[in-house]
Amino acid sequence: MTHETLLTAREGAVATVTLNRPDKLNALNLTLVRELGEAIAALEADASVQVLILTGAGEKAFAAGADIAAMAAMSTSEAKGFADLGHAVGARMEAARFPIIAAVNGFALGGGCEIALACDFIYASEKARFGQPEVSLGVIPGFGGTQRLARRVGIGRARELCFTGAIIGAEEARSIGLVNSVVPHGELLGKVAEVARLIASRGPVAVAQCKRVLARGADVTLQVANELEAQAFASLFGTRDQREGMEAFLNKRPAAFTGQ
Repeated sequence: MTHETLLTAREGAVATVTLNRPDKLNALNLTLVRELGEAIAALEADASVQVLILTGAGEKAFAAGADIAAMAAMSTSEAKGFADLGHAVGARMEAARFPIIAAVNGFALGGGCEIALACDFIYASEKARFGQPEVSLGVIPGFGGTQRLARRVGIGRARELCFTGAIIGAEEARSIGLVNSVVPHGELLGKVAEVARLIASRGPVAVAQCKRVLARGADVTLQVANELEAQAFASLFGTRDQREGMEAFLNKRPAAFTGQ
C-alpha cells in the first residue's frame, strides 16, 4: 500500500512507518492521520509483523503538531471530526497486537506528542522536544493528550505541561517518565531497531498478551488486573509457542517461535 504522507519499510518481523511531510515538520493533517490508521490496520493484517517503529522524516521533527493552517479554518463540527479521527487512530495503536515504539527524532509537540503517547513506549534523540502547547493557540489537546499524558507522567505533571504549554527537552522528558531512554541523535534509529529485533525474537503471542493485559489492567482494580493476568498466563499453555519456548530452554537452544 502506498501513501501520500507516510513511508513504510520492513526488516524481517520489524516494520517502520515514517511520518513524511518534512517540509511541514511532519505536521498532522487529515490525510496523514487517516493514512496512519490505514497503515497500522494493514500491518496488523500481516501476521509476520511483530514490532512497529514509528518515526518522522528529516532531522528536525517527529511531528511538530497538527497542521495549524488546516485547523485555523475548521468549524466546530469539523474540529470534532478531526479529534474523533485522532482518537480512533490512537485507540487502534493501543489495541494493535504488536508493540509500537516511537523513535522521536526532534519536535514532538501537540498532536505529535499525542501520537507518541499512543505508542507503547518512547525512545528519544537528545535533540527531541516534547510539549502540549495548544493553550497558546486558544485550544486544548484533541487527540488524547490530556488523558494519556496524565497516565504516563502523573496528573500534576500533566496539569503543569497542559496549563503552561511548556516545551521540555529530552532529558527532562525522561526524568518525568514520558520517555524511556535518550539516545545520541545519530544512534536513535539503530538503538530502536535493536530493541525491536529483541522483542521480535520473543514469543509473539506472549508479547501480544503482555500488551493486552498491561493496557486493560491499567484502568481496573489490582484484583481484577491480576485475574486478567492469570487468565492470559493460563491461555498461553495451549499454544505451540509455549511448548517450543520451554523445550528450547530445556534443550539449551534458541526458540523458533511461529506465533501459534
